[in-house]
Amino acid sequence: MSLVLIYAKIIYMKTVLKILNVFFVILGVIFFILLMIGLYLWLADPLNIKPLIFPPQQPTTQAATGQPSTNPLISDAQAVALEKLGVDTSKLPSTISPAMEDCFTEKLGTQRTDAIKQGSLITAIDLLKVQSCLK
Repeated sequence: MSLVLIYAKIIYMKTVLKILNVFFVILGVIFFILLMIGLYLWLADPLNIKPLIFPPQQPTTQAATGQPSTNPLISDAQAVALEKLGVDTSKLPSTISPAMEDCFTEKLGTQRTDAIKQGSLITAIDLLKVQSCLK
């Protein structure tokens, strides 16, 4: 082979190696960023996912232990359902103002609000819809 062809192959290989080097460095940076985001989401838990993955082992309220609920607005079954959703029933309001009731009716509808008042279990979707009403 001529010296020119050998030199051209060497330049070609160096170029390919540089391109592969840049490619793998970019992949490494992307992997590192994703790893840091995952670590942040796991440690800070801003989306409150840990209770869904690792449910509490011990009952945390009186309702879950079989004792009656201390909140006069919810039944024992509702208290257990709320605890399973991760809500601390001791922090729920013990009275509902007319403004809160109007907010519940606006978010859930009259029929669903009345069903919950009658003792129907609260679902996760209901809780997400009325979360802003409880603040």
